[in-house]
Amino acid sequence: MRVLVVEDARSLADVLAEGLRDQGMAVDVAHDGLEAVAKLDVNAYDVVVLDRDLPGLHGDTLCQMITENDDRAMVLMLTAAGAPGDRVSGLILGADDYLAKPFHFPELVLRVRALARRRPAARARTLRSAGIELDPVRRTVTRDGRLLDLSVKEFGVLEALLRAAPAFLSAEKLLEQVWDEHADPFTNTVAVTIGRLRRKLGEPPVVITTPGVGYRVVDPG
Repeated sequence: MRVLVVEDARSLADVLAEGLRDQGMAVDVAHDGLEAVAKLDVNAYDVVVLDRDLPGLHGDTLCQMITENDDRAMVLMLTAAGAPGDRVSGLILGADDYLAKPFHFPELVLRVRALARRRPAARARTLRSAGIELDPVRRTVTRDGRLLDLSVKEFGVLEALLRAAPAFLSAEKLLEQVWDEHADPFTNTVAVTIGRLRRKLGEPPVVITTPGVGYRVVDPG
């Protein structure tokens, strides 16, 4: 899942980004409306966590721009204006959910995940292939009935590969989907994570590599 946090208070934006990353999400940050527009033009997001009172371009205008797109991100308005009338006006603008500050972070996480599941392009809840069952809501993975203990990034890589199967995903595409815009494209992070994932999945191997192409999940049977 890829999330864009649009928040002009830099300390809060950093807290939100790090907290969502700890939950296995790839998170980019914009500190004003114009920066958010630039990132929305080049990246596909599942959810935008949007502060309403933004410099550069107001959050209301940005919300309307997002919701006018066909394959759009879901919008969670996050704002200090929490009166019922503010909530109604935000939803009228096209926001999919509305959370007033101050908020309880676990509730924010639940709302972000719920919005991602509601997104029209969202896939089926449980992913199954090659004896693997991955539930992105419960954050569980089994292989042939054996529960696996995966790290946040291992889980994210396996989810991305299962969603793409039987197609390949390049290391660059995995960096884009599982990490965020600050990931070093020349790093070996993907290869290292794939190596750990293979060991945890066990034999026979189900994640294969084709040099110069990428990685994919195959059914060894």
